[in-house]
Parts: sequence; structure tokens; C-alpha cells
Amino acid sequence: MELSPDALHRYARHLSLPEIGLAGQKKIRAARVLCLGAGGLGSPVLFYLAAAGVGRLGIVDFDTVDVTNLQRQILHDTRKLGWAKTASARDALRHVNPDVEIVTHDTRLTRANALTLFADYDIIVDGTDNFPTRYLANDACVLLGKPNVYGSIFRFEGQASLFAPHRGGPCYRCLYPEPPPSGAVPSCGEGGVLGVLPGVIGAIQATEVLKFITGAGVSLLGRLLVYDALTLRFREIKVRRDPACPLCGEHPTITSLMDYEQWCGVSTPSSSSPHPDEVTVRDMQQALDDPGLGICVVDIREPWERARTQIAGSVPLPMSELEQRWEELRPEQAIYLCCQVGVRSLMAVDYLKRKGFSSVKSVRGGLLAWEAERSSRRPD
Repeated sequence: MELSPDALHRYARHLSLPEIGLAGQKKIRAARVLCLGAGGLGSPVLFYLAAAGVGRLGIVDFDTVDVTNLQRQILHDTRKLGWAKTASARDALRHVNPDVEIVTHDTRLTRANALTLFADYDIIVDGTDNFPTRYLANDACVLLGKPNVYGSIFRFEGQASLFAPHRGGPCYRCLYPEPPPSGAVPSCGEGGVLGVLPGVIGAIQATEVLKFITGAGVSLLGRLLVYDALTLRFREIKVRRDPACPLCGEHPTITSLMDYEQWCGVSTPSSSSPHPDEVTVRDMQQALDDPGLGICVVDIREPWERARTQIAGSVPLPMSELEQRWEELRPEQAIYLCCQVGVRSLMAVDYLKRKGFSSVKSVRGGLLAWEAERSSRRPD
């Protein structure tokens, strides 16, 4: 694939690198890379790969641009609130490099479409934010023999690696054989994330993609890079391929994609049976409407969250202060705990049960479910 005079000028700084040069830039131009997610990690990955001249960039995302994204998802801006993230990303990237082919897949990645989507690309970049999709992406990559450029972020810490068993390295399951218990790791929406953190990890992922394409340098294959933004330190963990891995080991037992939501213990919107320690938002509303029930609704969100949305009649007790203030609650009273989406409240239930509370429940879906319920009852 020959480069035009304009391309030779555009990529001059690459061409002057002996490790890349003209041959490497041609490989970059011929490469097909699929990015899972156009959010925090996907933003720097897509920006840099488009600027580098990757021939085809695929984007998988089903979400729309929300104002809370803009603190870290630099692909998007205020003008594009409400846009599909794939459309917003395509619009931004065509201004970076109009010669790159942008292919958008405005869909959720599922076991029904993963193998088909991945088949058309050379490299998969994992910019997802939940465990079911990470395991799905990993398994599809291994089954198809595709490299998986992994990244994850949470609060002030990020991780990056390259998983490629077909190149002699480990897969994601070699590092994390089992997902954490459901609710043990809050989402970024619950736990927060430093806005610049995905810029660091996403840039590392983009670097790994370009190195893999050109063969330059030493990759992160067999190494997990961990970054702590608070101390500004990197540390490295060696990750070896597990001979007993059920997916990429010597005697694999996973030969097809599975139900990852169920395997990770994640409830889906269609789930009809709540967790034994959960009540519905209707139960919470009934408790608030009828003081005679003797139920106390405790809002464990942080003050900045309550400043946006108040639950009239609830008792504020932030999760961050629960260990210091739990004795303000009465163990014999029936208590409903509510947070933003229902993750922290389940963790708080577990904590209070260990303190001797016998009648404490988590409000399933939290404030988001409560607001959705109220909206559904409003007249048109």
C-alpha cells in the first residue's frame, strides 16, 4: 500500500523513526483496529490511532453523550449532548484525520455479535468498564486468535496489558480467573475516577497497538502495568500463561462464548427476582408515604450527590461515614438503604449485618430506579 505525498508529509515524524519508517507506516495504514467503547479509555485511544493513520478504526458503543462524561471523555463536547457516542466519535475523528476509515457499530457487545464483529479486525482494544464485557471480549479474542490490548481505570489507579495466547502470552483469565463478587467493585459512577487518568492508560493502550502493528520495541505481553496517579508511580506485575486456564490452557474447557452477566453474578434489567437483601423502589416509596410502617429510609450517598437530588423523608448518612456513625442507627428498626444505583447500599447492608442489624435492606437500583419509577407515573 503506497502512501500519497500528502501522507508522507503528514506522517513525517513517524517516517524519521528507524523503528517505524516507511515500512512501519504502511503497516499502520493497512491495519484494522476495533475499539470497544468510545468513553474515557476509547477517547485517547481513538484520537491517537486516528492521528497515527490506522487504516480502519472500528468503534463499538451503544451509549449516548451525557454531561457527566465530559470530565474525562474528551472525544465528546457540550455541543453533542444526547448524540450517540459512535456518531460523536466519528465526527471528532474525521477532523483529526479524514483519510482514516471510521466504522461505527452502534450496539452493545454481546455473545451473539462479538465473534462476527471481531472477525473483521486485526487488533481489539478493550476500553470497557464492566467485568462481563471484559470476559466476553477476552474470550472472543482468544477463540479468534486476536490480540487484546487491555486497559482499565478506577478512581486514581489504572492498568494496562496485552493479552495474546496465540503469541505465547496469557489471557485475561490467566490474570483474573474469577470475577469479583457482584457489587464488590463499584462502577466509575459509584466510585469516581480522576478525569485525566484514562488519558494516561488510553495513551499506553494506543502505544501498544502501534508497537504490535509495527513490531517496534517490547510489548506488554506477559506484563501488567499498574499506574497510581496519587503517587505518580508505575509498577509492573509479571503475568504468565496459566497451563490450567480453562480458555487458553493445555486442556481448554471453554470453547464457546457463555452468559457473562450470569457468570459474573450481575443482575440485568430483565431480572424479576431481586437479591434477598433488596427491596424495590416502590417499597421505599411506600415506607416514605406511610410513617406508621416504622421503616427508616437511609440515604447513604455523599453530600454532593444529595445536593442534586433529595429524597424527602430520608435520613442522610454518607457511606464514607458509615463506619464512624453506624451506632446512630437502631439495630432493631427496619432500615432501607439507598444509594445512586444500588451497589454501595448492598455493601452497606453487609456491613450493618456484621454489626448485628437484622432487618436492613438495600433499595434495588437506587436513585436511578426511583427517578425512573417516578417519571413513568407522570402524566404525558
